[in-house]
Amino acid sequence: MLFDHNPAIITNAIKIFTLSALAAAFAVAITPFLSNFLYKHKLWRKEARNKTITGEEATVFHQLHQEREIAAPRFGGLLIWVTTVLIVLLFFLLPKISDNFWIQKFNFLNRSQTWLPIFALLTASLVGLLDDVLQVFGRGKYVAGGLSFTRRLLILVIIGLIGGWWFYYKLGWDSIHLPFFGDFSIGLFYIPLFVIVVLACWSGGVIDGLDGLAGGAFTSIFGAFTVISFAQGKFDLATLSAVIFGTILAFLWFNIPPARFYMGETGMLGLTTTLAVIAFLTDSVAVLPIIGGLLVIEAGSVILQLLSKKFRKKKIWLCTPIHHHFEAKGWPPYKVTMRFWIIGIVLAIVGVAIRLLG
Repeated sequence: MLFDHNPAIITNAIKIFTLSALAAAFAVAITPFLSNFLYKHKLWRKEARNKTITGEEATVFHQLHQEREIAAPRFGGLLIWVTTVLIVLLFFLLPKISDNFWIQKFNFLNRSQTWLPIFALLTASLVGLLDDVLQVFGRGKYVAGGLSFTRRLLILVIIGLIGGWWFYYKLGWDSIHLPFFGDFSIGLFYIPLFVIVVLACWSGGVIDGLDGLAGGAFTSIFGAFTVISFAQGKFDLATLSAVIFGTILAFLWFNIPPARFYMGETGMLGLTTTLAVIAFLTDSVAVLPIIGGLLVIEAGSVILQLLSKKFRKKKIWLCTPIHHHFEAKGWPPYKVTMRFWIIGIVLAIVGVAIRLLG
């Protein structure tokens, strides 16, 4: 067997599975404390969003979500990124006090593989946390409070520029891989491409609109990048992806209908930004639209709806993002969620297959 002649592979596989399971268990264990804190301090929106991003009345959305949107707290994303950061710190510090082989091996803080995605996760999640706080207390200039669209955009552009600069100047990366065609050098354009991908992933954050939908979508996405990273021999990056995968599973346990809390911007900004960074680290930007196909579908439905309303003066769908259209058509929310999960899993499998074959 392959593992019989590659002990390093099985050692790293044990590391990945163990830390992913540990992260999930730890996140589940701290959830009662997080949940009690959120409910005690009533950290949810005090009124449902009733306007679209263009300022129009969101009549259909308001009818579907008037009660649900103010029935559960935000900030569920804390469970994901706080657990991930704690696991990273724990297994970075433990080797300093123990010479045990597994303690040493379980450290996955790696300059070339995990520094940048951890930086992206922490930075973007903190920005999202600020946005959630402003939304809960009705502050800010956005539709229902929170950071304005321009400020969110500017912050993500800055994060993208830092990431692109690091890849281009520090790591020396200037090409992208197209499956079946090979590598293509794009020179300095690598930096703006990085920014574009960060913003594109962020636009897919509109998927956080139904109980369990975002959690299920990101589970398949980060599971896919765990496989790709492992296949490329980037075991520390695979471990980070697997740890995030485990924390999302724990979040999903409490987010299935009826949701105990929602992911919020602190989870969505962190995950989408980290996803973009991992896609570049695995040279998988070309298949990212497939693996993250649900995010593309969701964001695309919003963009097409806006363009249709502007130029055709009528809607394509009853409500966007598109999962709300199916709700408005009479589908139960759980049916929409589970069918989207299936689509997401299939797309993730196809994307992984193309990347590995390519």
